[in-house]
Amino acid sequence: MENNLFQLHYELKNKTYQHSYYTAFNICDPKLRRIHKANVKDRVLHHAIFRILYPLFDQNFIFDSYSCRTEKGTHKAVKRLEKFTRKLSQNNRKNIFALKCDIKKFFDSVDQEILLKIIKRKIQEENVIWLIEKIIKSFPKGLPLGNVTSQLFANIYLNELDQFAKHILKEKYYLRYCDDFVILCDNEKHLQNLILKINNFLRENLKLNLHPNKIIIRKYYQGVDFLGYVVLPHHRVLRTKTKRRIIKKIQNKRQDLQNGLIAEECFEQSLQAYFGVLSHCEGFGIKEKIKRIARHF
Repeated sequence: MENNLFQLHYELKNKTYQHSYYTAFNICDPKLRRIHKANVKDRVLHHAIFRILYPLFDQNFIFDSYSCRTEKGTHKAVKRLEKFTRKLSQNNRKNIFALKCDIKKFFDSVDQEILLKIIKRKIQEENVIWLIEKIIKSFPKGLPLGNVTSQLFANIYLNELDQFAKHILKEKYYLRYCDDFVILCDNEKHLQNLILKINNFLRENLKLNLHPNKIIIRKYYQGVDFLGYVVLPHHRVLRTKTKRRIIKKIQNKRQDLQNGLIAEECFEQSLQAYFGVLSHCEGFGIKEKIKRIARHF
């Protein structure tokens, strides 16, 4: 490790640094994703760049951007959505609508030149831009899932959409987590009209497109599905697919425990992790089901 750091220092000082190749592997979380892992030396550099760039750019992000930001996250985003729904619906006395969208193949579709152009608006120092460009162009296309810098670059890129939604479209009830976003309104037709405007902006300015099969407008009382939870007028529940996935994973863990593949401590940690997820919603029923599965090993 020490030799890697000395070598990295030398290469940066002499501007001979070249990013190494990535190691690729697949994970399911729950859908299949291709992860690209950089080597140790490059990861050290990624973290250093992240620590310097994050405070510079984060101050310009909108409040209601929740992915990979300090004191944000999924639970804060869902709580904010609930606050929006209560306010707009006047504490559930008025019917409102939610537009939920997803950007198609976001990380694969990020245009590296556009990203660099956006970053250069904020940073003009030649050596810093040289290094950022090395990291961005270390991947043939888009952004690699697995880099800590990719999380920041994604927010920098989609901040363009956030600013458009908040300051051009003037949507008061807009929030985003990574490439998923929700807009609330009491006028369904208004939300329908927004779809084309947003898609045109994405295509013309960021070379992105909304996923055509993931554009959904729902009445609030039907439930707003966001980040694994469904927000309803008087409570919050887990998404049905999430419930099924949790039950299946617990059953598989129990089987591993029976077969001696994992320790009881590991199994207990998994149970507590899922109980933690359920603590953020109305999850008594599924919690009892998990307990029944756990008792039968």
